Amino acid sequence: MIDLNALSAREIAARVQSGALKATDIVGETLDRVLKMNPKVNAIVQNCGSDALAEAEALDARIAAGKPVGALAGVPVTVKVLSDQKGYASTNSCQIYSDVIATQDSPFLRHMREKDAIVIGRTNTPAFSYRWFTTNGFYGATKNPHNDALTAGGSSGGAGAAVATGMGHIGHGTDIAGSIRYPAYACGIQGLRPTPGRVPMFNQSGPDRAIGAQIMAVSGPLARRVDDLRLGLEGMAGYAPEDVWSAPVPLVGPAYRRRVALVTHPGGIDTDPRIVADLQRAAQMFRDAGWEVETPAQIPELREAVELQVDLWLSDGHEAKMEAAQREGDAGAIALLSHYADRAARIDVAGFGALFSRRAALIRAWRGFLADYPVVLMPNCAELPFRQDQDLEGDAMIAHLWDVMLPQIAIPVLGVPAISIASDVIDGVPSGVQLVCPPWREDICLEAGEVLERGFGFPGLVG
Repeated sequence: MIDLNALSAREIAARVQSGALKATDIVGETLDRVLKMNPKVNAIVQNCGSDALAEAEALDARIAAGKPVGALAGVPVTVKVLSDQKGYASTNSCQIYSDVIATQDSPFLRHMREKDAIVIGRTNTPAFSYRWFTTNGFYGATKNPHNDALTAGGSSGGAGAAVATGMGHIGHGTDIAGSIRYPAYACGIQGLRPTPGRVPMFNQSGPDRAIGAQIMAVSGPLARRVDDLRLGLEGMAGYAPEDVWSAPVPLVGPAYRRRVALVTHPGGIDTDPRIVADLQRAAQMFRDAGWEVETPAQIPELREAVELQVDLWLSDGHEAKMEAAQREGDAGAIALLSHYADRAARIDVAGFGALFSRRAALIRAWRGFLADYPVVLMPNCAELPFRQDQDLEGDAMIAHLWDVMLPQIAIPVLGVPAISIASDVIDGVPSGVQLVCPPWREDICLEAGEVLERGFGFPGLVG
């Protein structure tokens, strides 16, 4: 049997479509990989093996009958446990939601299934997906594939660890404060945060999301190759009426100026020298590829965007969030919400309205900047991947982590896409860089990301 992880997702789909590979063989080999690797990292916490094999058999039968199949034919994917998948519990890694069984797929998953992707498992998160550390009392901790002492990232840490270890070519993640980009960074792979409205999200199994999640949270792909991100985005995206923010915007935009803004210390963060070196290497890769690279004297405000993020996401409905966290008894969720409790108590209707006015001003400034610099090259974080459960080391540590994570937290407030690109793994510690682009221009993220992927090299398979 051919090594599936030596093939891209697009190559797998092409071979399945042609009959050169059987979907049943692909799923069988992937599930064997899960048996080998998942006990080491605990990334997949709901196994979909039986359903996956049945779907693969049906796909092979359709191909044998000469019927058309989709662009993701036979590609093994994973789905985060916070999203609806028919017949499975949308737990968000919480015991209190263990009986929330979906009766239909979330629209992004419906789109992927329509293109014949096959879900082989559902991946772990921190409880309520609040943290950059994928540990919880329900499913346990997801390990960083490179180093047990480090976080796998969060909240899509299970997706990141699954992709890094070859348990599926494309992992579904969500991102409201770095939850796709940071696991990609921590696990040494690639991750794309799309523009809000690009990938439709809706869980029929639960209530509508609060306003912060509606305007900032997105679904998107994680993968070891940038082109797998592209195919994953093509599979997930598209208008869906269930998502009130969904928009039918083309995936490819007009020609643009290949101009990069190099920003090594956004918001004044104290960026680690290794990360600065990665950014300088990346800048040279762009120059070598014929792109303009400049270091602007000033960029629009980012620190205020972090402040807005805290209030739009964590302060809104804080009391109900804390009540649920206490019912679950999750130390990480309680610690984070307690850290911002006093701040949440000070928010009133007038203050909440003012947040939207300031957000509009910040978005306007960043859209103007991105019109001049279609790619902003910046860190994912000021520091290399955190220690596992570092946020449980006290209130001062939570404040520190939220400070160094400015490049992850600020971007969702601005409503723009961003991509995390892996650079290398040194002594078991991954690193990488982030690219930020104009709204609806994921195609620029992907094209620019491929320039860096060629320079840094494809991330290696762990295990």
